[in-house]
Amino acid sequence: MKNAPIPGHNGHRRPPSLNWSQWYLSVLKVAVGLLLILLITLLWLLRQNEIDEQRSTLIADVLWLEQSVRFHLEGNSEQLRQLAIDLGRAIDRPALFALRTRYILANSPELQQILWLDESHAAVHGMPTRSLPQHLLDASGEKSVRRSIEMARLGKAVYSDAYPTAEGMQLDIYVPIFDDGHYRGTLLGVYSIDGLLKNQVPWWFAEKYQVQIADSSGALLARKSKIDAAATALSYPVILDPPGYGMVLQVTAYRAADNLAQTLITALIIVLAAAVFWSLWAVRGLIQRRLDAEQALRSEYAFRKAMEDSLMVGMRARDLDGRVSYVNPAFLQMVGFSAEELIGREPPMPYWAPEEMERTLQLHDDVLEGKAPQEGFEIRLMRKDGSRFDALVYEAPLIDADGRQTGWMASIIDVTARKHAEELAQQQQEKLQVTARLVTMGEMASTLAHELNQPLAAITSYNTGCLNKLESGNFSTEQLKDALGKLAIQAQRAGHIIRRVHDFVRKSEPKRVSCDLAEVIDDSVGFIEGAAKARGVRIVREIQGMRPELLADPVMLEQVLLNLMRNGIEAMRHTPSEYRRLTIKLSQLDNNQMEIRVIDRGPGIPPEVEEKLFTPLFSTKAEGMGMGLNICRSIIEFHHGRLWVEANPQGGSVFIITLPIALP
Repeated sequence: MKNAPIPGHNGHRRPPSLNWSQWYLSVLKVAVGLLLILLITLLWLLRQNEIDEQRSTLIADVLWLEQSVRFHLEGNSEQLRQLAIDLGRAIDRPALFALRTRYILANSPELQQILWLDESHAAVHGMPTRSLPQHLLDASGEKSVRRSIEMARLGKAVYSDAYPTAEGMQLDIYVPIFDDGHYRGTLLGVYSIDGLLKNQVPWWFAEKYQVQIADSSGALLARKSKIDAAATALSYPVILDPPGYGMVLQVTAYRAADNLAQTLITALIIVLAAAVFWSLWAVRGLIQRRLDAEQALRSEYAFRKAMEDSLMVGMRARDLDGRVSYVNPAFLQMVGFSAEELIGREPPMPYWAPEEMERTLQLHDDVLEGKAPQEGFEIRLMRKDGSRFDALVYEAPLIDADGRQTGWMASIIDVTARKHAEELAQQQQEKLQVTARLVTMGEMASTLAHELNQPLAAITSYNTGCLNKLESGNFSTEQLKDALGKLAIQAQRAGHIIRRVHDFVRKSEPKRVSCDLAEVIDDSVGFIEGAAKARGVRIVREIQGMRPELLADPVMLEQVLLNLMRNGIEAMRHTPSEYRRLTIKLSQLDNNQMEIRVIDRGPGIPPEVEEKLFTPLFSTKAEGMGMGLNICRSIIEFHHGRLWVEANPQGGSVFIITLPIALP
C-alpha cells in the first residue's frame, strides 16, 4: 500500500520523509564493503609484487649458476687442450699424462675418467683406469665415438650426447692431440652429470631451488633438490652451452614458508571487516525484526488464547504461594465462578467442598511442596450452585522463559460421568461373576447331587436302623448313641456341602480376608473332583509346606480355579486315559508373590487362539459365552495379580496365576 501524503503548513500534501537511518546504514555498509575490497586488493598487489621480486631473484640466480657451470666446464676443457698440446711435444708422454691427469681429476670430481686414445681409437693410457667405458664397446657407442673424434680433429673440443650408465647419466668431451700439425690421438674425458650438479650447485642454492638438467626432448638427466620441500610453479630454464646439444638447465623455486604474522593480520582484518558489515546488517533489520516479533507475539497469543478457550479440560495456574493466577473458560464453566472471583484468591478456594476440606488442603500443600503424584489424583469439588463433582487433577511445574519455576499449572478433568460408568461396569462385572458361578454350579449339578446323595443315604440307613432297634426292643443306649452320632456326622457333611454351594453362588460384595491358598485349592478340588472322576481325570495337588496367608476373597479365587480346572478337564476329553492328569501346583516366588499353576495334558492352545483367549465374547466352545476367562482375569487383576497361559512342554497348557502376598 502506498504511503498517504501528509498535509504541510501550506495546506498542500508533501511526500513522506525519507528514512535517514536506513540511508545512513546503507552508506556505512557500502563504505565497509569498499574498505574490504581495497584491503583485499592491496594484499593481492603485495603478493604479486612479492612473486615478481622472487622471480627476478630466481632469474638472477639461474644466470649466475649457468655462468658458473659454463666457466667450470670451459676451464676443464682448457686444461685438457693444454695437456693435448703438451703431449704432442713432450718426450716422456706417459709420465706427463699421469701427472697432469691426476691433478685435473683431483680438482674436478665430476670427471669420472680421462683416456688417451691413439689414431686408431685404442686406449693408450687412462686415469683412474685404462679400460674404455662400457658404452664405447658396443656398435652404437663406437659409431658415436668415431663421429665425435672426427669433429674434434677439426681442432676444438667436442661434447657428446648424454647417455645412461649404471652410475647414472654421463657425457664425454673429446680434445684432439696434434704433433707438428699431424693428428696423433684424442683425449677423452667422461663427465658424470649428477656429479656436475652435486659439485657445482652450492648448498645455499639447493636450499632455495630445485636444479635439474634435461635433454632437448625434456627427459630428465640429473637433479639436485631437497626431498622434504615442495616445489612451486615459479621456474626458469636456460640453455646449457657448453656442453650444448639442447641440454637445458631448469631451476624451480621451493615454496617459501608462510609469513604467519602477515597471514594472521590479513585474516584479522578480513574478520573484523566482516564483523562490522554483519553488525550493520543486523542493526538494519533490528527494528523490522522487532516489529515482526511483536506481531508474531500478538498472533501467537491470539492462537493460544483461542486454543485454550476451545479446550474441554480445565486449566488453573497458581503461583508459589498458592494464589490463583490464571483460569481458562473450561474451568470457569466447570466450577461456575467468574475469573474475577478466582484470580488472586488464596486457600481455601470457593470451589472446595466443605466435607473434603481437610483432604483438599493436604493435597494443596503437597502440590506446593512438589509432592504431587505424576499419575494425578482425584478430588471432589463444589460448583457455585453447591452441587458436587469428581475431578481428576494433574499438576505440573510452571516454568518461565528463564527456566525458573513461578508456580504450578493444573489440568482438571470432570470425571463424574466416567466414575458413574465405572460403577455401572463394576455392577455388570459382579453380575457376570454371579452368573458364571451359577453356570458352574449348573454344570456341576450332577456331581453335587451325587455328593449329597451319599450323606443322605447314610442318614436314611442310620435312621432305619434306629427305628428297627426301637421296634424290636432289643437295643442298648450305647448302640443308639453310636448310630445317632454317625447320623449327625452325615447330616453335618450334607449341611457343609449345601453351605459351600450357597456361599459360592450367593451375590455378595468382594471381601478380602486372610486366607490360605491351599484351603482354597482343596475346596475347589472338592467341588470338581466328582466331575473329574466321571471323565477319568486324576487331580494331583502339589502344595509347598510353608506358605504365608494373603488377603483375598476366597470365593472369587475358587471361581477362578473352578473355571480353569473345568477347562483343563474338558481339554483332556480326547487324551489317552493314562495321561489324563490335572496338576494344581502352589509355590512361593522370590518377589514376595504366590504362584498357582493349573497344568493339563490336553492338545494345547494354538498361537492364533492364545492371542484372543482372554478377549470378551471369544470362546472355543460352540455353546460358550466367551466370558469365563475374561472374568477370571478381571478377578485376578482385582487382587493386584496376573493371569496368563503358557504351553506345557509335555503337551497341553499351563495357566499361571500370581498374587501378591502383601497388598501394594
